[in-house]
Amino acid sequence: MCIIEYVKRRKMMNEGINIKPTIRRATKSQTHELSLSSSNLSMLFERFVAFIDATPNTVRTYKTSLRQWFKYLKDTNNGHPTMDTVREYREYLKDSGKRPTTIQNYIIAVKQFFKWTEAERLYPNIAKYVKGAKIGKNFKKDYLTSKQAKHVLDTIDRSTLIGKRNYAMLAIMLTMGLRTIEISRSNVGDLRTSGDATVLYVQGKGHVEKDAAVKMPTHVEDAVREYLSARKNLKEDQPLFTSTSHNNAGQRMTTRSISGIVKHSFIAAGYNSPRLTAHSTRHTAATLSLLHGATLQQTQQLLRHKNMQTTEIYAHNLDVAKNPASSDVDKAIFG
Repeated sequence: MCIIEYVKRRKMMNEGINIKPTIRRATKSQTHELSLSSSNLSMLFERFVAFIDATPNTVRTYKTSLRQWFKYLKDTNNGHPTMDTVREYREYLKDSGKRPTTIQNYIIAVKQFFKWTEAERLYPNIAKYVKGAKIGKNFKKDYLTSKQAKHVLDTIDRSTLIGKRNYAMLAIMLTMGLRTIEISRSNVGDLRTSGDATVLYVQGKGHVEKDAAVKMPTHVEDAVREYLSARKNLKEDQPLFTSTSHNNAGQRMTTRSISGIVKHSFIAAGYNSPRLTAHSTRHTAATLSLLHGATLQQTQQLLRHKNMQTTEIYAHNLDVAKNPASSDVDKAIFG
């Protein structure tokens, strides 16, 4: 036993932690063995979480994903997982009817876990070269055309406080591409100035601070100011958009209620499709941005995508829509 491992084990003993080996390290003549007892897996997971230092939502996602992985190992009585085991697990998930995005998340969790076990010299990284599920380059949700987006906004009755709120909220989501969680988290004080423009500071996906500034178009700002003026007596720490329900009046809106309002607005405007949801507003902002001359980099900044490849999916969809080949064939056949 190396001195580093010895110190770790002594520290765990002093803290009253069961130091029964969770993973037995192998010598050249041994195979690696993964202990699948609940107590040991629980301890492993806690150490893993401390290593990745993730947000509560990410921790919950990893916990759910890894629970499926270890259940698979138990059900197959496999205490010595290898690279082939991970590949077989991926095929099992496919055969179980899991969606490609779900499979991808599960495999990512496994890859991160074994990346950690290797760093801790507990178990080799057997998932390092295993690929996740193949995900298509098309989004599951539709977007609105510029004409349709304007029609949705024009359908909202702005004579009431609720109407002013819904109009301002939809305008932000359609033009600035904010997610429902970002709308929910926004406060009055997040409206600030940058240069000669008004911006909204956003706490994005996976972030713990409001560190992203998104430029607010003049028309949208006017709508937001009109709504806030109707509310009166505002403080900077109050939610930018508040509930009007009897049980939650004046309180922060939930993502569920925001999604419901967006969906209701779509239906009221005549767009009742299961492929049109609150997230469609984000697709709308991205697509219209590219259609009207923004570069990929500018659209990536608007949506705050970490990976350019995510933004490129929108460009791919537009390339398909602009492809004249089918129209050329149509002219050839029908004259």
